Amino acid sequence: MKLKKTILAIAAVIMFVNTALAQQKQTLVIKPNQSVADVQPTMWGVFFEDINMGADGGIYAELIKNRSFEFNKPMMGWKVEQQPFVEGAVTVQNRQAANLPNPRFLRVQLNNATKERLSITNEGFRGMGIKKNLGYDFSLMYRTSANGIKIHIELLNAKNEIIGSTVTNITASTTTWKKQTASFNATATELKAQCRIWFEGTGTIDMDMISLFPEDTWKNRPGGMRADMIQKLADMKPGFIRFPGGCIVEGFDLSQRYQWKKTIGPVEDRQLIINRWNFEFAHRPAPDYFQTFGLGFFEYFQLAEDIGAEALPILNCGMACQFNTAELVPLDELDPYVQDALDLIEFANGDVSTTWGSKRAAMGHPAPFNLKFLGIGNENWGPQYIERLQIFQKAIKEKYPAIKLVTSSGTDPDGARFDLLNTALRNMNVDFIDEHYYRRPEWFLQNARRYDNYPRTGSKIFAGEWAAQSDKTVSVENKNNWLTAITEAAFMTGLERNAGVVHMASYAPLFAHVDGWQWKPDLIWVDNLNAYGTPDYYVQKLFSLNKGTHVVPITLNNDVLAGQDSLYASAVVDKAKNELVIKIVNASGREQVNTLSIEGVKKLASKGTLIVMQENDLSKMNTIDRPQDVAPTETTMDVKGKKFDYKSAPYSFSILRIKLLK
Repeated sequence: MKLKKTILAIAAVIMFVNTALAQQKQTLVIKPNQSVADVQPTMWGVFFEDINMGADGGIYAELIKNRSFEFNKPMMGWKVEQQPFVEGAVTVQNRQAANLPNPRFLRVQLNNATKERLSITNEGFRGMGIKKNLGYDFSLMYRTSANGIKIHIELLNAKNEIIGSTVTNITASTTTWKKQTASFNATATELKAQCRIWFEGTGTIDMDMISLFPEDTWKNRPGGMRADMIQKLADMKPGFIRFPGGCIVEGFDLSQRYQWKKTIGPVEDRQLIINRWNFEFAHRPAPDYFQTFGLGFFEYFQLAEDIGAEALPILNCGMACQFNTAELVPLDELDPYVQDALDLIEFANGDVSTTWGSKRAAMGHPAPFNLKFLGIGNENWGPQYIERLQIFQKAIKEKYPAIKLVTSSGTDPDGARFDLLNTALRNMNVDFIDEHYYRRPEWFLQNARRYDNYPRTGSKIFAGEWAAQSDKTVSVENKNNWLTAITEAAFMTGLERNAGVVHMASYAPLFAHVDGWQWKPDLIWVDNLNAYGTPDYYVQKLFSLNKGTHVVPITLNNDVLAGQDSLYASAVVDKAKNELVIKIVNASGREQVNTLSIEGVKKLASKGTLIVMQENDLSKMNTIDRPQDVAPTETTMDVKGKKFDYKSAPYSFSILRIKLLK
């Protein structure tokens, strides 16, 4: 019933042209020879935040949860089984004075141990996704005074049956920490496996950083990222990737803010912190949600390079989340935060002879990452943000004038808070103003003209976070359905039409685990073995793959097409391929026939490419089991001269690619 009311409300918005006009065959005029604006290579990108188990349990392929026993409850995710029970046989030790980033470890005291006598089992992140015949790499850090201890590693399916195992021998005692590794293959596929470790021998062994990775990580990097999830991003060919958030940049308070320097170097030296989405929503608690930073800033930069995207890191500006604590760093104590920004630029771009460039080189990347963009603050607002931003802007521009700064316009796309920031930021001549809008589908239709009257000079727009909310913001009832996707497509024609103003845009959030989400809707959904794109994903992907290089006019009655007769459209020329790319959204429930008149060109190819997403049921969604229910189809179309009819199906998003001939 709620969806039906939503559809009726949207119908009221889009059906604002009289019925007689709606029945006419109208002519859309496209002028490929008149460039309106350049389309930036960064136009369509992706925004990653560690929410919804996006990093640990998501793109970071580690299968062991709480591998270093640093969660608030040190044994969370682990189960100890003893027969008979021996008090103190398994204890958590703390060496805080000796190792602040990773103080805890597990001490196991063995007395003629066997499988039946003592084992520890890890449950993984809502289980472990295990694939038949795939190799798995196990490792741990250990020290022991004993000789001849054997450690058995077993993968268990949901019935506790063994589906892969190996044994590794600790052959010599050591008073310093050593790394032990073992590899083995799985014998079956399992969605929710566990990993059991049991022991043979006598003596005491200390263990830390107990780890298990699949061998099929992205680019087969040991300890790397989950390949199918990263492939979904690579398939989009995004112009940029924004990281690491999002609200986790701010932190609930400043002690929980994201600190990039603690996320680089050896993984065992990276200091875990709680993820703010652990406790943010009472309706979706996630007490086992932490950030281990196995996925850190080096890995983010490497990922951006891998998929051909510009890196867009966001840094804390001395302000915690203003919804939670509104904690501020006094202005006279802001220098370390500013220095973090300067050091990050050196880490990304500095020569190997520099302090931070040498740290990048030591991690295996002597060449610079060529960072061009840097975000200062996330969804911060008020005069407190402006005065802190001014300090950052002055320091960064003096040392690195070429770096483009992305600045916050707060949480909403309008209102007094937005107006204050928008005015102040433009007066500061900032490079980018980051606008966010989580709104209902009808808002996206109503705002297809949002940027038509923005100034063409001065600060540019980064549409940094947005998604149509089928119910309301922060609702567990939000859906990634065709209704949200098609209204976003309509809005995106307005972004593309205004590419002279909007230089970057990204949907948010990016990933969500079906058993571990905090926020809906999300672009890509996963379980432990599968990843699928929502209808919204395919819309974003189609815009990105068909972004062209120059915006050209497409008009109806000498006006841009932004809702007349429920139609929304934009057009670009891809000069590299010498193609005209037309995007048309029919947001009505009836078929429409329009004449496309392509003016100012000598000749068109007789064949073109037609890509269409269409679904009569606006509530239709993709699922793990049916990942392609709402997806694009591609066919060849006939082009009969420079003036021809195009039939838009009900509730459809169409892309026409036509070669321009000389």
